[in-house]
Amino acid sequence: MEKIAEVRGLGQGYGGRQVIADLDLDIRAGVLGLLGPNGAGKTTLLKTLATILPPRQGTLRIGAEIVDSARKVRRARREIGYLPQHFGYYPSFSVYDFVRYCAWLRGVPRSEAHAATVAAIEFVGLAERSGARLKTLSGGMIRRCGIASAIVGSPRLILLDEPTVGLDPAQRLEFRALVRRLRQEGKAVVLSTHLVEDVAAVCDQVAVMNDGRVTWQGEPERLAALAAPGAQGDTPLERGYMSLLGAQKAEV
Repeated sequence: MEKIAEVRGLGQGYGGRQVIADLDLDIRAGVLGLLGPNGAGKTTLLKTLATILPPRQGTLRIGAEIVDSARKVRRARREIGYLPQHFGYYPSFSVYDFVRYCAWLRGVPRSEAHAATVAAIEFVGLAERSGARLKTLSGGMIRRCGIASAIVGSPRLILLDEPTVGLDPAQRLEFRALVRRLRQEGKAVVLSTHLVEDVAAVCDQVAVMNDGRVTWQGEPERLAALAAPGAQGDTPLERGYMSLLGAQKAEV
């Protein structure tokens, strides 16, 4: 599959605290699940990929270009859609206004912005609520609106941080269907989550982070195969993931 982004030797942190150290990662077309315990550095990695945090060490490449200047950041952001776990919005904005505003932030050309906004809203199934104010929407609809804001303008790299938190089972199924459609369109989706069943349902690859590093990467089936006898978990993938974390902890 085509490589959409990569990081090499990435170091990242806040103030004097190092969060990510010497991290290498390739991101290709398809869906990459990002798993790891709290504090592993997943959100920091997504913020770096989204160009919100410039790398302290190492390089970030989006497409064929190393992102190492303000000009290249602006160009790269045209190809990146980012949905934080807690994203801000103006409650009085309509769905259309919010997604159109996000198109402007990403630098979607004015001549394309209206059509791109309509297409993104239709993609997430909110066309009939396009004129509704955000403060009137359910939590599931707000999440779908957030996804529309991340995909408006058809970026190639889509970063989703805990996108199914707070969704009920039916809404999570709807979310998985949206992610599968993005995969079919050749996008690279990075899905950071604690919900292993979401990874099992939609991801082509899994990267496990621990202590600021990617400590394992491969197909979900390979991760499930790591399950030790008697491992905790309700599914093969959960048991494999918990076994991996246990083995890594024992090595420290």
